[in-house]
Amino acid sequence: MLKFILVVIIVILYLILTLPILLFLWLIGLKKPHVRDVITRAMIRWIFRVVLFVSGVKVTVKGLENHPKNQAVLYIGNHRSYFDILLTYTTMPGPCGFVAKKELGKFPIFNVWMKYIHCLFLDRSDIKQGLQMILSGCEEIKSGTSICIFPEGTRSKTASETEMLPFHNGSLKIATKTGCPIVPIAITNSREIFEAHLPKIHRTHVTLQYGTPIFPSELTKEEKREIGNYTQQILLEMLSAQKKESC
Repeated sequence: MLKFILVVIIVILYLILTLPILLFLWLIGLKKPHVRDVITRAMIRWIFRVVLFVSGVKVTVKGLENHPKNQAVLYIGNHRSYFDILLTYTTMPGPCGFVAKKELGKFPIFNVWMKYIHCLFLDRSDIKQGLQMILSGCEEIKSGTSICIFPEGTRSKTASETEMLPFHNGSLKIATKTGCPIVPIAITNSREIFEAHLPKIHRTHVTLQYGTPIFPSELTKEEKREIGNYTQQILLEMLSAQKKESC
């Protein structure tokens, strides 16, 4: 419980104390948006690392050597914890935004930071807004900013690491429309940080496995049509391999 309280205090203090910096970043962004992005990315990665350190999380990253160089990609990850965004954002090379639920965009100050790191807010109940999010994601990819999504749509509460909720195919159209590589990320043990021990934060060792890029241009018509199932199957195979390796 003490770690949880400490993490909450750190986040609240960060949001309050960085208010003047947000104004500074807004002014920089008027003339030099790239500079604002670099500063924002560094600050968010720093606070995320602080939270992970205080939470006692040890992270092992594998497979980054397979990551396409100097190219924006669509990251696809399994989702079992609130900490998944912290874990991925602190290990991804280059600029990256996330697709997040529209509810997160309602928190003052926090939503500004999210917009500054190119997060896209999705309302799954609004088809028109969903299509607009896909188009916005395509523009981000074309401008050199990778996008990370968790196609299950919400955190999986299944008992097994190798079980996942069905994927929502819509957001994967960002890859098929732009032709960018899809990089699967298999995250294991992240649920043990917090969700499995509510309301305590538990000292945990998490592994992130970056898989071999999937190039939409190399897929068959059937694989493209079922790209959600195709990508999910690859993720499940990666998770199963990690489980065997840890045994």
